[in-house]
Amino acid sequence: MLNAELYPPERLVAAQRATAAVGLDALLVTPGSDLRYLTGYDAHAQERLTCLVLPARGEPTLVVPTLERPAAEVATHGLKIVDHQDGDDPYPLVVNALDGPPSVLALSDRMWAAQVLGLRQALPRTEQRLAGEILDELRMRKSPAEVGALREAGAAIDAVHARMADWLLPGRTERQVGADIAEAIIESGHTSVDFVIVASGPNGASPHHATADRVIRAGELVVVDIGGMMPSGYCSDSTRTYVVGAPPADAADWYAVLHAAQRAAVDAVRPGITCAQVDAAARDVIADAGYGPAFLHRTGHGIGLDTHEEPYIVAGNDRPLEPGMAFSIEPGIYLAGRHGARIEDIVVCTDRGVDVFNTTPTELAEL
Repeated sequence: MLNAELYPPERLVAAQRATAAVGLDALLVTPGSDLRYLTGYDAHAQERLTCLVLPARGEPTLVVPTLERPAAEVATHGLKIVDHQDGDDPYPLVVNALDGPPSVLALSDRMWAAQVLGLRQALPRTEQRLAGEILDELRMRKSPAEVGALREAGAAIDAVHARMADWLLPGRTERQVGADIAEAIIESGHTSVDFVIVASGPNGASPHHATADRVIRAGELVVVDIGGMMPSGYCSDSTRTYVVGAPPADAADWYAVLHAAQRAAVDAVRPGITCAQVDAAARDVIADAGYGPAFLHRTGHGIGLDTHEEPYIVAGNDRPLEPGMAFSIEPGIYLAGRHGARIEDIVVCTDRGVDVFNTTPTELAEL
């Protein structure tokens, strides 16, 4: 059933106004997080066309396969729906739902290429642009209901990190630990597992290592980065670094640098500061300690219905933060061939500064 608080119908009106303001005739939105954001409908992406036709002026229409119509009606509550049978050409339904012949349309950023080309054939004189220029701007400022959903997601993934001592034991493989974590993510209230990273020893120096059959040894650092999707549609993402037994002799010093960098970036968050300045708050601490080249990625990414979305906390992004913007703060230090560490919290910019959704300790956790 549609959660009207999380997915208010006013979003369609706001998107129409924004579409008109930049001179676009309509948005065409296929299954994915943008469609769910606008309608609450978590449609299945497939070769059969599902497409929200959102004219800058006029009535929105959802084009769906006939066999998907019952689910669409339950999910969207009153949105005009037209359907197409298998074997029918669905693109004339899109054309008919538009408010006159369009000059410029914006398409979902992640629309399948086959559907982009189908629309180009149906509307050969129409310029195609990306819907992200409209929808990213709307989605990056979270409502109180969305903030609440992200807070719930943060608490759920924290509950998984709190159990790490049960699984992260010498002699077990990363893959075995990862399987336990994936099961616990679902048990914690998530509907799906988006990713599980268990990176032990030298694998910890690879930021996007997943899991492998490597056996975890005593005295090794292990980076655990995990996340999933909640029933609300909103996502969790949190990283902690653990050590099985006593840490390596040098780990305390450079982990202290990482810890200070993560804290500095969190403390920097407030309205008006730029994304690049938050990135610099973490990066400068790491660089000043001599580990600059070992920080291989941006400091953070926005989060909501996607794990990665706007705003990106990265050098060169001069967008000022505003209340309601939610994102990760996750600096890392990666020492090739040895080990690595990362600390990640999800935060939201508030009127007064920052609110942190993840509450498990950020110190190096000795198990």
